[in-house]
Amino acid sequence: MQQYTSTIGIECHVQLRTKTKLFSAVGNDAREAKPNTLISHIDVGMPGALPVLNEKALELAARAAFALNTEPQKFSKFDRKHYFYPDLPKGYQITQYENPIIVGGSVEINSDGRAKIVKITRSHLEEDAGKNTHPATADYSLVDLNRAGTPLLEIVSEPDIHSAAEAKAYARELYLLMKYADVSDVDLYHGNMRFDVNISVSKDPEKLGKRAEIKNLNSFRSVENAVNYEIDRQVELLEKGELVAQETRGWDEAKQKTTSQRGKEEAHDYRYMPEPDVPPIELDEQYIAKVRESMPKLPPEIRETLNKLTISSNVVEDILDREDICKLIITQAVSGDADGAKRLAYWLLQSKDKVAKDATINSDKIRKLSEMVNDGSLNSNAAQQVFNEMLTDSSEPMDIADRLNLIQVSDTAEIEDIVKQILVENEKAAEDVKNGEAKAIGFLVGQVMAKSKGQANPQVAQQIIKKQLGLQNK
Repeated sequence: MQQYTSTIGIECHVQLRTKTKLFSAVGNDAREAKPNTLISHIDVGMPGALPVLNEKALELAARAAFALNTEPQKFSKFDRKHYFYPDLPKGYQITQYENPIIVGGSVEINSDGRAKIVKITRSHLEEDAGKNTHPATADYSLVDLNRAGTPLLEIVSEPDIHSAAEAKAYARELYLLMKYADVSDVDLYHGNMRFDVNISVSKDPEKLGKRAEIKNLNSFRSVENAVNYEIDRQVELLEKGELVAQETRGWDEAKQKTTSQRGKEEAHDYRYMPEPDVPPIELDEQYIAKVRESMPKLPPEIRETLNKLTISSNVVEDILDREDICKLIITQAVSGDADGAKRLAYWLLQSKDKVAKDATINSDKIRKLSEMVNDGSLNSNAAQQVFNEMLTDSSEPMDIADRLNLIQVSDTAEIEDIVKQILVENEKAAEDVKNGEAKAIGFLVGQVMAKSKGQANPQVAQQIIKKQLGLQNK
């Protein structure tokens, strides 16, 4: 089979973190609402209803621009995109076509250990449509307009992606950027972030094949699996001498395959025209500077900080998945306690299910707990137990450790007595140690730890075992 090149571009619809809709004062969180209860005359397109732009949505779009390594345009405007579908009562969608709020930008991804820049073509504000549902046994569809008018930012990438792994990495990085920039709740389960993936394959790397668009993917795994399937499907068609149709396809999660939905529209099919009821947006330098100054640390900068603590890249990515945990670690690192920050990272990850979203960590107490590990007062397991208690107990680390009987015993006389008992009870293991079997000394140390109820210092115990077996110089 001849080698094919796959070319992939991704359109991501990000639901903005606003309290109300893009052009009406109706609540924006429809997750628990009954159908068609969060709607207004503006959302359903009643005659004479005039839209008013949500200023918060504009601010969040400006924040997204900085997260995408660019800045918002000083001038942008809205247009009408016409199409007819049951969940679009006006018969058109208010969006941005000619002059979007964001032009350009980039996202750096890491796929299979290789860094890569994915360029952004444009990002524009638009209102969401409603939602159609199709009862399994019914011969009709239901329309819920609660989502109609919800503010979206559609981020359109260049076709710079060439594999399913890169597509997944891009989707995840975009998710993290929008999350840390406070642009969106990025709740994938409820569709706060949806991916439309455009895929084409070609034998000639310089030419694009016919593209298919896979709509409404709402997880990183779905993005990866859908891309893999669609590449294989298109290659199979071309190998048979058949043509790839330019079309919109859906992803069947249960069957793990894409299915044809409709032909792919072109821009002229939507009959774009300027939106006459919403004035153009004009941003001055002062507004743009104010948004820039309000930006928090974003994933690329956070990775740099955590890498300086010599935390492994896999652990760094686990940390980034929990924004609340990440902020606690960064706070500890900024306080100047690098050792404490590194240990805090591992303690938090081990206890992440117990960490409340609004938890606070006392930096001074974390430093003290870290020092107790450094001076041998606590082993790593005991320190984890103390940390877990600190999540709900405001006592000092030493007091918690003392109450739980976790303080390590480093008194050689006390440990020597325990080692004597262990060597008498485990003569074969003692002989194995003398004969050079490394695993045997680990077994004996474990027996000492068990006898001391975990309080013996294992390093001291190992030294005493070697000494009593006449191996202290080996």
